[in-house]
Amino acid sequence: VQLQASGGGSVQAGGSLRLSCAASGSIFSINVMSWYRQAPGNLRELVATWRSGGSTNYADSVKGRFTMSRDNAKNTVYLQMNSLTPEDTAVYYCKAEIKPHVTGGYFLYWGQGTLVTVSS
Repeated sequence: VQLQASGGGSVQAGGSLRLSCAASGSIFSINVMSWYRQAPGNLRELVATWRSGGSTNYADSVKGRFTMSRDNAKNTVYLQMNSLTPEDTAVYYCKAEIKPHVTGGYFLYWGQGTLVTVSS
């Protein structure tokens, strides 16, 4: 199982970016997919979480600005980020709780980070 994150880049304050995280490989089911971010000198923080029951939750710092969605057919989640501020500058990571086979349990997988830089 692999997670491939993409879509990072540089943008001015007030701008938008859309991140993608695609899961591939042996996938029987996906329970949870999340976006985290880590700014220089800071701990990694949870940004948004999608659960298989359909709920999506956001950190207070991004509510109303970020939207997480999922394309079930592609096993891909997206993070639409609007009204970006310099405080959103970080490396963004995706994480997924995936059951690779019909038997066995769920495992956690991380994608590589994608850098988002917001200039003032």
